Amino acid sequence: MITRNTIGSPVAALRTGPYGSFGVTGSSARPPYGKGSLGIEVADSSTSLTPPAEKVDFGNEVDFFGDPVLGLNKVGFHVFQTGENVDYGGTKNMPNIRFEINPNVSAHPTDTYSTLVWVPDAAPVTNRWSGYIDATTTGYWFLTGGETACDQAAQCTFTQLKASLNDGGAVPTIYSAAVGKGRDHMWIGAVDGLRINQYVYDFEADGVKVRRVV
Repeated sequence: MITRNTIGSPVAALRTGPYGSFGVTGSSARPPYGKGSLGIEVADSSTSLTPPAEKVDFGNEVDFFGDPVLGLNKVGFHVFQTGENVDYGGTKNMPNIRFEINPNVSAHPTDTYSTLVWVPDAAPVTNRWSGYIDATTTGYWFLTGGETACDQAAQCTFTQLKASLNDGGAVPTIYSAAVGKGRDHMWIGAVDGLRINQYVYDFEADGVKVRRVV
C-alpha cells in the first residue's frame, strides 16, 4: 500500500483466490495468473472526513520513477467484480489504475504534480474473473490537476490524453504506478494481471511476480 495515498482503514492485500462464486467453473472461476490476486476492500462511509469514504492505492513508487508518460502504450488488468459492488455503486463501480506524474505542461511550468487516472467501463461479467480489460481502448482517462482539457468532466480517451500532454515542451514523467479505489462507493473485489507496457504483474499471496509479454 502507498500509505500517503491511503484514507481510512481500507484493505489492499495480496491473497489467494478468489475462485469464483458457487456454480462458476472454467477459466473465469480462478485468477488469470497463478493462484492469487490483489484483494481490495474500501468502505463508503467510515471516516469523519468529507466525503466520508475510504481510499487506497497499491503500487510501486520506485521502478517507474522517471519513465516517460508518453511511452505508455499497453495498460489494463483483470478484475473480479461482484453483483454486490454493482448494487453499492452502479455498474461502473470499479477500481482504477493511477499514475502519479510530473505533467510538464508548458502552460503550467510550476505545476509538477498530477495524477493520471483511468476509469474503466462496467465489468463485462460479475461474480467471476473478467478477461483482460484494455485501458488504452475502453473507459476514460483524466488528470486530477486540470493541466490540460482532459479533466474529470472531459473524460478523454487514452489517445486524447497523451496528445494533450505532448505539447512540444519537456516530456511528462511518471512518479508512481498503482491500482486503487475510492473515494466514492464501497467496493470489495480483486484485481490481477496488471499490465504496464511489456510487463504483466501477477499478484500472488507471497509477492508480485513480473511476467514479460512476448
